Amino acid sequence: MKYKNLGRTGLKVSRLCLGTMNFGPKTTEPDSFAIMDRALDQGINFFDTANVYGWKKGEGITEQIVGRWFAQGGGRREKTVLATKVYGNMGDWPNEGRLSALHIRRACDESLQRLKTDYIDLYQMHHVDRDTPWEEIWQAYEVLVQQGKVLYGGSSNFAGWHISKANEAAKRRSFLGLVSEQSIYHLLNRNIELEVIPACLDYGLGVIPWSPLAGGLLGGKPTDGGGRRSEAQSAQGFEKYAAQLGQWESLCKDLGEAPADVAIAWQLHQPAVTAPIVGPRTMGQLDGALHTVDIELNESTLAKIDEIFPGRKTAPEDYAW
Repeated sequence: MKYKNLGRTGLKVSRLCLGTMNFGPKTTEPDSFAIMDRALDQGINFFDTANVYGWKKGEGITEQIVGRWFAQGGGRREKTVLATKVYGNMGDWPNEGRLSALHIRRACDESLQRLKTDYIDLYQMHHVDRDTPWEEIWQAYEVLVQQGKVLYGGSSNFAGWHISKANEAAKRRSFLGLVSEQSIYHLLNRNIELEVIPACLDYGLGVIPWSPLAGGLLGGKPTDGGGRRSEAQSAQGFEKYAAQLGQWESLCKDLGEAPADVAIAWQLHQPAVTAPIVGPRTMGQLDGALHTVDIELNESTLAKIDEIFPGRKTAPEDYAW
């Protein structure tokens, strides 16, 4: 496994991040344990989860599974850089969601309890909260850092100007601010190249792409329901992008590599990307992804990929002179 600093920090994380969203809803607890053991054995030290994963409001099923895995000991927690998230509704009562200081405090304590740990390495805001001032958010994070419950703060699904506003507010408080952004990013959706990636590069945030295979479309066959997209949605996607995907599969065949592996390898060649999130349902899916860190794509191949899936220029040059 290869490693990279997370953004401007001194924290070293594996070039692949193990996504746990399927643990519980799609993958049994014993199989989830085996996948996490295999990932750690292969050098993946970066695990991503969220308090809302498991899709039963308020229960945090996936965090519970990860916590019971940590509880087995054997250095599992100590070897893992643990990332989880706050924002989603954990109940139907007011203040059981979003980014008020009250909810951040409660949500953190509840995640720590489910995860059976006393600290979270990377505590990510799952979405931007337009109704809560940054002074309140950062004050809440500062308390968590002072208490030793959180080490780093990150964002997810932020726009470029949200990252700028957040980190300028943190700077005024002499606080570290955001060190990572988790965003949708794949060859069929390169919109973050407009402003999010430039903002991340300027402020020193590591980019953690989610859905690197576009819900299975870039893997050469429709998803079987293991991802966020349904089979019907995938069929529609294959029809919509049929010409591009045909060229894509042909290119990957010439390279002698599986389309899914090349899609992730392409992300690893993007300078802002720290670690794409791979969210295996099975051990086989994890083992397949491990190969991607060793795939080298030369300039000619990267240019061919850009021809098939055109990227975005940095704004405003993308749409103005």
